[in-house]
Amino acid sequence: MNPTMNRIGVSYGGLWRMLHVVLLGQLVSFSKALMSFSSSLSANLGVNSPFALSFSSYFGLALVFGSFLLYRRQKLHISWYWYVLLAFVAVQGSYLANKAFQFSSITSVTILNCWTIVWVIMLTWLFLGTKYSLWQFLGAAICVSGLCLVLLSDSGVGGDGGGSNPVLGDALMIAGTCFFAFSNVGEEFCVKKAGWIEVIAMSSLFAMLMSLTGMIIFELKNLESISWSPQVVLSFIGFGISGFMFFSLTPLVLQASGATLFNLSLLTANMWAVAIRVFIYHQTVDWLYFVSFLFVGVGLVVYSKTEKYSNELPKLENDDNNQPYQLLPGEGVGV
Repeated sequence: MNPTMNRIGVSYGGLWRMLHVVLLGQLVSFSKALMSFSSSLSANLGVNSPFALSFSSYFGLALVFGSFLLYRRQKLHISWYWYVLLAFVAVQGSYLANKAFQFSSITSVTILNCWTIVWVIMLTWLFLGTKYSLWQFLGAAICVSGLCLVLLSDSGVGGDGGGSNPVLGDALMIAGTCFFAFSNVGEEFCVKKAGWIEVIAMSSLFAMLMSLTGMIIFELKNLESISWSPQVVLSFIGFGISGFMFFSLTPLVLQASGATLFNLSLLTANMWAVAIRVFIYHQTVDWLYFVSFLFVGVGLVVYSKTEKYSNELPKLENDDNNQPYQLLPGEGVGV
């Protein structure tokens, strides 16, 4: 084969692979925005059942991925009690995030979800021995500065942040991101030993059972008092479908591109949140939000610039040295 033609073929193959990864990243970002919209919509409709929302998402994951796991008939690579711990922190994070929509706006909650990156950097540095450069710490600091602007806006500086108690909602979301970080780091550790099918199936199974238990103990009266209109039903269905999409596509993006493109892709979820707030809720957006977007975007670019190239693209199929993709320390950031 002509070497020039071979190089062109490889170039086009890499281009299409990159476009494929970008598309997957935007699907993840859009599904994340749909989760936020569904949770925000249910809160605006008077529904106060965060555990029920979580159940609608984990039920589909446990059913589908659990069926795959049963079909394989393979012994678990990790003891079941680790999945219980993983499910516990995931459910707590989901509960706090859904609860935050009762008090704060969709834009605030979505932007503050980026705080997960900060906690993950700290946890992987302390417990997994991940090495970070000064540029990466600088990028994380710029992101935190942008997130602080959201807190200022919701405190009443520069305008109305939206929501009945935006500061409380922001605090709940920040606490939720701490649980998300523990979940992400735990998932990163487990997936290297067991693979995505087992991790998603087992963690979502226990998360579904925990959500069901919380729903029965704490939310039965709330569920009984709900006026089950078509909009309320659609909000639960929408959260379940978008949650299934998000948790199913996330490992594909991480395997194909690593944490760099994944985090940059999730940044566009903030733009979807602004569009939802303006065009669906007909609310104004404070100018500090746009400054926050700029800070978070610059911070993520600075953070991502020093990551290894092997995190960004897998080797091409016709590469003689092609090896199965393995997650590197620090991947899983910002899930």
